[in-house]
Amino acid sequence: MKHFRFLIFGALFGIILIKSEVVSWYRIQEMFRFQSFHMYGVMASAIAVATLSIILLKAFRVKALGGEEIAYPVKKYNHGLWIGGFLFGIGWALTGACPGPMFAHLGSGIVVAAVMIISAVAGTWTYSLFRERLPH
Repeated sequence: MKHFRFLIFGALFGIILIKSEVVSWYRIQEMFRFQSFHMYGVMASAIAVATLSIILLKAFRVKALGGEEIAYPVKKYNHGLWIGGFLFGIGWALTGACPGPMFAHLGSGIVVAAVMIISAVAGTWTYSLFRERLPH
């Protein structure tokens, strides 16, 4: 029951994704064909809000809900980032969905999203199986 709030926030996030049309296959295809600014505008505003939020969290030294310090680790670049990003982009272009909206699709009645979710889980499992042998 203590995690019920996450279910509520997830459902609200899914509703926002559906209503803003960022899970629309047509909007995603417009983006990949450079025919519309809609998706780029949504992403740019999300990056701006996240950047401002992190700046404010650091400036005011906000603590997590449990009272602990929030850590901002510096991540080191590796070639796996662009390889993973490339594979992610291919999957996104083919299916019209990235991981978050897949659940919004399923929740809105697009049953074929279950295939995408199963495929994403299979890909994650496969990565975990070969993780030690991959370049990081």
